[in-house]
Amino acid sequence: MRLPYFGMLATRSPLDGLVKHYEKIQECTDLIRESMECFVAGGACREFLELAEQVNDIEDEADKIKRSIRNHLPRRLFMPVEKTLFLNYTKAQDNILDDAQDAMQWLAMRRLDIPTPFQRPLIELIDLVDKATKLLGPALEATLGLINHEHLDRIGTKEKYHAVREVRHEVFQAKRDLMSSIYSADMDFKDIYQLIHFVEELDDMAHNTENCADILRSMIAR
Repeated sequence: MRLPYFGMLATRSPLDGLVKHYEKIQECTDLIRESMECFVAGGACREFLELAEQVNDIEDEADKIKRSIRNHLPRRLFMPVEKTLFLNYTKAQDNILDDAQDAMQWLAMRRLDIPTPFQRPLIELIDLVDKATKLLGPALEATLGLINHEHLDRIGTKEKYHAVREVRHEVFQAKRDLMSSIYSADMDFKDIYQLIHFVEELDDMAHNTENCADILRSMIAR
């Protein structure tokens, strides 16, 4: 049940806690970009394993935030959106972090010398995934503002969802081209297998980012 005058009954929405959880996603994607550059350069920056451990720590912090959000939900009568949509969103947003953690684990599994032709495409793919997750932030904030009656810009809010979907499509295209090149490369099978799984986890991050945008779209549907 949705209440049109929810803003008159409470000053905060249970959705507000998702902003803190989203901030952890940004921390993770920033670290992944730094980690990948370090990995490609052979450890020229901070130790790769140290960065991978930081991703694990951030994911643990995000899990605590998620549990706190779910454990302090108001009664269904006072939820500004359907509870099922809310829980689905928390799961999809948390999946982005899980995918980031898995991506780092695949790189940390064993030393992998990434061939020069794949270095730039990999970093460009990471940048696209980072762009998608950054666009989710404004989409989440616009959704909260619309639900909490802070603005009435439905069209502008929907455009933010569309922006996420467009970048997700770019990620898919980049992933497809990169995976085709990796499979065709003259590399050891273990190297191909490890690199392919890393690329797939990056694509999953973008996929779950799009899922988040789709769920936000459902939250404001009439």
